[in-house]
Amino acid sequence: MIDVTRQINAVGRRVRRREFKAGEARVVSLGQAYGGSTVEDVWDACTNPERIPRWFLPVSGELRTGGRYQLEGHAGGTIERCDPPHGFLATWEYGDDVSWIEVRVGAGAEGGARFELEHISRVDDAKWAEFGPGAVGVGWDMGLVGLAIHLSTGAAVDPGEAMAWFGSEEGRRFVELSSEGWYEAAVAAGEEAGVARAAADRTTAAYTGAGGGEGE
Repeated sequence: MIDVTRQINAVGRRVRRREFKAGEARVVSLGQAYGGSTVEDVWDACTNPERIPRWFLPVSGELRTGGRYQLEGHAGGTIERCDPPHGFLATWEYGDDVSWIEVRVGAGAEGGARFELEHISRVDDAKWAEFGPGAVGVGWDMGLVGLAIHLSTGAAVDPGEAMAWFGSEEGRRFVELSSEGWYEAAVAAGEEAGVARAAADRTTAAYTGAGGGEGE
């Protein structure tokens, strides 16, 4: 489906804290450059309701500032800010959990375009305490596989094939390497290594079969 090592290495991962909505929040950040794409094309892939299902999930609602969106079988929320073709901020409501996603699209350092996503959650987030940044980070890494394939080929990713691939040996290896990347990002951000390792191991187990993935 995709070169696992190349895709893992193509994504920058970072964990930090920031002031957000008059309080401190935890931030999981991912970034990837797409040398063969333009800013406008990457923006369209991430915001056009006809293209989003080609690499992620079917989406319904009003994709505009103040509008509500719903990803089929997954999260929904409200678009709080939108600045085409540069970025948007939206709530990410999954069950009883409410967090935020902020997407930015800009020119790549070596041409093309760069996509960046921040998943912002409260400091007392329960999933973070158990799984660390991989709780959402691994899920977004999986999503970026679809985006990379779509932008490089123009084709739609078949959901059934994608699910089968993530259940394969190569797919499990991808999850393990992603989880390891988030472990390294957590330690680089100051987390104690033993705590980060335990959280990463729980994340890997969750995504590779022991109860299914936590998802984004």
